[in-house]
Amino acid sequence: MSGGRAPNRSRRWAAEAGYILPLVVVMCAIFVLPIALMLARSLFDPQPTLEYYRQLVESSVYLRVLMRTMKIALITTGVCIVLGYVLAYWMRGLSPKGQLIAATLVVLPFWISILVRTYAWIVILGNDGIVNRTLLDIGLVGVPVAFLYNELGVIIGTTNVLLPFLVLPLFAAMLKIDDRLMDAAASLGASRVTIFARVFFPLSVPALAAGAILVFILTFGFYITPAVLGGGRVPMVANALDTLINQFARWELAAALSGVLLVVTLAAFALSRVVGGRASIA
Repeated sequence: MSGGRAPNRSRRWAAEAGYILPLVVVMCAIFVLPIALMLARSLFDPQPTLEYYRQLVESSVYLRVLMRTMKIALITTGVCIVLGYVLAYWMRGLSPKGQLIAATLVVLPFWISILVRTYAWIVILGNDGIVNRTLLDIGLVGVPVAFLYNELGVIIGTTNVLLPFLVLPLFAAMLKIDDRLMDAAASLGASRVTIFARVFFPLSVPALAAGAILVFILTFGFYITPAVLGGGRVPMVANALDTLINQFARWELAAALSGVLLVVTLAAFALSRVVGGRASIA
């Protein structure tokens, strides 16, 4: 019997490998190979070297760009966490029809170009925009408020673009939380605050961590919104890469900066896995 099972198992594994192998080849060709070539360009000249990474560390310009990018990414992620969690929790409490309408409104921005949505903020927040005209008309300010071409404008625009990436998976995870768990806690005398803090919130943390890390990674490599709403005054990593490649042709230095971006992304992903794992265990 065991001798007959082994060939069948081997054939099944071979068949599964035949299905998976083309996908592995495509993934390696599209994703792994370009990243490997990029890292190789930053580490070989043609001998192994860390010269380009040393230049990044010793240059105050690139350090400021990295720190500014990290700052904006963290603030944007924090704002998205607060707004996204409140919005997803509110959507969960709606009727099925209300949930469908709310989810449609959250998805609706995906149908509009990011460039169009970014330029729309100039109309809203510009010196002659809707917000400033309103503030001036009601007398709250005497001169237009500088919402744009600074870090505040970049954070506002980036939050607007990336908020759905946190809300949608978090809302889907919240819908899967069994209401009977809250009912059981209530039957044992727990208050609504205790039920939320000890039952509901811990169950939603893995999805929250996954959404937060997605927002952080996308913000860290964002280009369009910082370029438009920053007006060239708020350079981030993606903008620095564009300058190094298209203006200065410093491919090796750009590859080293991309390597730093990759390391930060992997570290953030690992942190989210740890947070999500601990929350699941708890």
